[in-house]
Amino acid sequence: MKLKDKKVGFVLTGSFCTFKNTIIQMENIIKEGAEVIPIMSYNAYQLDTKFGEASDFITQIEEITGKKIIHTIQGAEPIGPKQMTDIMIVAPASRKYNGKSSSRNY
Repeated sequence: MKLKDKKVGFVLTGSFCTFKNTIIQMENIIKEGAEVIPIMSYNAYQLDTKFGEASDFITQIEEITGKKIIHTIQGAEPIGPKQMTDIMIVAPASRKYNGKSSSRNY
């Protein structure tokens, strides 16, 4: 899929140990010409862990994307109805999660 001129909702969830590598992928998507709309789960946005402080990740993501992170249910509610994205990426998302949330058989 070509990402140029696509609006990509990029959701960061738990598994804080993956954030650094996940943020690199966010940068790569932007380099391909996509607009990234950053979204974080409540815990991803709030919690400091041994893998880093939430405020540092927030600052880095907002600098990379040039956008404020959506981090509340109220903030995320308009995404679908307003068709704010062309695609959504949830990262990290394990194969087990993907298999359960999809009608496809893996």
